[in-house]
Amino acid sequence: MARAVSLIRSASLSDVAEYAYAATAPANARLIFLAGACPLNADGSTAAVGDYAGQAAKALENLRTALADAGAELTDVISTRVLVASQRQADLVTAWQVVRDGFGDHDVPSTLMGVTVLGYDDQLVEIESVAAVLD
Repeated sequence: MARAVSLIRSASLSDVAEYAYAATAPANARLIFLAGACPLNADGSTAAVGDYAGQAAKALENLRTALADAGAELTDVISTRVLVASQRQADLVTAWQVVRDGFGDHDVPSTLMGVTVLGYDDQLVEIESVAAVLD
């Protein structure tokens, strides 16, 4: 199946970043704007309280579900923003590594941000994303 997302890597920028610096989708692609995927269980409770990696994994699982419900999958994601409630860079890196590993070779343009607080009790991680599909 043809994919809508084309990842663009820049030889002019540092190769230290673990993601493509840009991505495109053709004009006929259907864009899917996803709400931030949160580390919530089906009953609404927060999963993996106090565990950055555990919350990143649950948020990624919920992202996969939301994508599937919209007719897409991780390889259709065109960009992400990973929000981590911490002032410690190590906590951001812990969450990022789970998200990065989850996306595998589909290393979409991403932003990793430390924030003061997120919306749910005990929430530490949230993953925003946009996807593009060809119908």
